[in-house]
Amino acid sequence: MRNVLQMLEHTAERLPHKTAVADPTNALTFAELQTAAQSAGSWLVAHGVKPRTAVAFYLEKSALAWASMLGAIYAGGFYSVIDIRQPESRVAEMLKALAPQVILTDAEHLDRARELFDANTYTLACIEDVVTATIDEAALASVRTQATDIDPLYANFTSGSTGTPKGFVAPHRSVLDWARTFTSTFGIDQTDVMGNQAPFDFDATNKDVYSSLLTGATVQIIPRAYFSNPTQLMDYVCDHEVTTLCWAVSAMCFVSIMGGFDYRVPTTIRRVLFSGETMPPKQLRVWQKYVPNALYANLYGPSEVTCNCTYFVVDREYANDEVIPAGKAFANERVFLLDEHDQEIHAADEVGEVCVAGSCLVMGYLGAPERTAKAFMQNPANQRWLEPMYRTGDLARYNENGDLVYVSRKDHQIKHLGQRIELGDIEAAAHGVDGVERACCLYDAGRKRLILFYVGSIARKDLKEILRERLPQYMVPNNTKQLDEMPLNKNGKIDRAALGIKARIKA
Repeated sequence: MRNVLQMLEHTAERLPHKTAVADPTNALTFAELQTAAQSAGSWLVAHGVKPRTAVAFYLEKSALAWASMLGAIYAGGFYSVIDIRQPESRVAEMLKALAPQVILTDAEHLDRARELFDANTYTLACIEDVVTATIDEAALASVRTQATDIDPLYANFTSGSTGTPKGFVAPHRSVLDWARTFTSTFGIDQTDVMGNQAPFDFDATNKDVYSSLLTGATVQIIPRAYFSNPTQLMDYVCDHEVTTLCWAVSAMCFVSIMGGFDYRVPTTIRRVLFSGETMPPKQLRVWQKYVPNALYANLYGPSEVTCNCTYFVVDREYANDEVIPAGKAFANERVFLLDEHDQEIHAADEVGEVCVAGSCLVMGYLGAPERTAKAFMQNPANQRWLEPMYRTGDLARYNENGDLVYVSRKDHQIKHLGQRIELGDIEAAAHGVDGVERACCLYDAGRKRLILFYVGSIARKDLKEILRERLPQYMVPNNTKQLDEMPLNKNGKIDRAALGIKARIKA
């Protein structure tokens, strides 16, 4: 295969009447999804989309949105979903990088889209009858003949340290390789129902939608709003007999902290695959208690390596102050540690930067060659042949079993009172305290103060006293701040920038 549409076409031929994707109001079989995508592709070709050009989507996730995104691929282009909650300035930066030929939105967001975008903006109403629309087979065939497996498939944007969003471009090759490995590793097949939590502008969605195209699994789209209503969420998961959860850690913690299992327990879940942040063991144990027969796995990897590059199947209960390993590399991916002198680390417990090489790498940052060259580079430990690698900016170590154990971000490794400190170590100690549900530590470099934010029932004074017993004095937080809930960013991770604002206001 050299194009992800071949996965769809093979599955539509094999399982034409099986549900491919569904949301609370619509559902498409694989045959309908293929027809819808081909019709959307024909429409997009007729409206000026050329091979290897962008089609932008400004909408909420839905079954029809997924069909239209595949339509962008049938037209030879690549898709990029823009979060409707992004501020206008960031949207402008994204559009500048994308230079999309067409922008598609839905009726609900049409007025806002017209304020933000130029004339090539259309609603999905233009193609909402695509299931029965005419397909321009000649045009689509012409597009496919010139396609290669390194054509861009999608562009996603992440927050850059400079404030400018980074748009990374993933090729078909990376997703094809990753989908085969991911589904075979975890035994995903046509009997599965993927409970989609991730937004479509986040590459974690790949785990749901491309597993579906390859195997015939059904994608059951869970609206974002359900993750603020535990009873609605649990009803939806149970009623649709979801078998597989590829969820962010924060989404799982929402269920365990908000008492979702006290209301209703899903009985069809076979596997729970979590990623994005360090999973607090006490929250995972809640899941293990109520859903004891599921496989649980910790997935690690930044978006620049096509979803995830390592995995660890949880084989026991972990203590509150333990860190669940990130595990070992997926097949056909090379994950290794480099020290400060760019020498590869092999010994246990020596901390280094996580670097990744292989077909999993994306093709750099859109319109940003200098930024690309800084992150994607020749492996400095290999001077014999071309071996591109990605510097993740994450610090990790190997344990005695050879599993990778995440430590922290490089920019979360700080110097305080003359000592080098990993903020993740302080967070792990806090998670080990009874009465702490979630914790996040920041460093105020100007004031030289460690600030620990936490959600839980324990009093601030009591938490600090316990941490004094468990941490070296120089690692004890100067301030502890109790929150009702952790602020989350659009990808469901703890929003450290928002916590930084709280720190400046309330310190």
